[in-house]
Amino acid sequence: MKHWRIDEVAWDRFDPSKVDPAIVPLVKAAAMVERNGVDYGLYLNGVFPDDPAFQQAAAGWASEEVQHGDALGRWAMLADPEWDYAAAFARYREGFRIDTGADASIRGSRTGELIARCMVETGTSSYYTALAEATEEPVLQQICRQIAADEFRHFKLFYDHMRRYLARENIGVLRRLRIAAGRVGESEDDELAFAFHCGNEPEGTPYAHDRCIAAYMGRAMAMYRFRHIERGMGMIFKAVGLKPRGRLSGLSARLAWRLLQWRQRRFAARAGGGMNSALRTA
Repeated sequence: MKHWRIDEVAWDRFDPSKVDPAIVPLVKAAAMVERNGVDYGLYLNGVFPDDPAFQQAAAGWASEEVQHGDALGRWAMLADPEWDYAAAFARYREGFRIDTGADASIRGSRTGELIARCMVETGTSSYYTALAEATEEPVLQQICRQIAADEFRHFKLFYDHMRRYLARENIGVLRRLRIAAGRVGESEDDELAFAFHCGNEPEGTPYAHDRCIAAYMGRAMAMYRFRHIERGMGMIFKAVGLKPRGRLSGLSARLAWRLLQWRQRRFAARAGGGMNSALRTA
């Protein structure tokens, strides 16, 4: 059951004077990825064919992901009236596909699959929180806050099912850590880079992963503040079976923050240095 609906968004409050041009490309790319939730739902159904309770939960999750994409896409068309959300998504679907016919998790186990899903929800919950705080446009603020709340609930959904499967599969902490780290590392694969390409580059422009991931990450990473990384690290620790608050979690958050600052500067430089690379701890 959805916690909100697109027609409940206060679209009449849209204020073009408060639209940040640097954020619009991020919203367009995010709309592509979120709208693709249907395929991920099909993939999960194949991985959990004998678990109707999880399949029902995954179907609800996928429906909410699609709504996220449609809300972001509608906002982006207000911010850029010349942009065609449907056409951009059609390009994305044509060029980026996941294996919806899979009958086993690419993570090696069902517990591993659910840990990976927890990592995705950790990242999106943190990201949309950061984006909501970075924009001054009231409608985008509302949408991002709603999405961030959904993603946090999705983390709990996958976490609860992960604990159920963990009791059967008994995967150790080190293996869970490797799965989590591997999924975090996949944030730079073609999913986001190609979404940026389809959402922002003219049709006919050859796709180049390095160019697109630099353009996306250079902007996206600039949205974060230390508090977002600290909260996300606590969620990661919880998912892999470590204490979410404590010295180790705090140290990991500080190291992750420094790494993010360094990488954001590198991505911004690769993208041409035309974006603000300043990151604050406030």
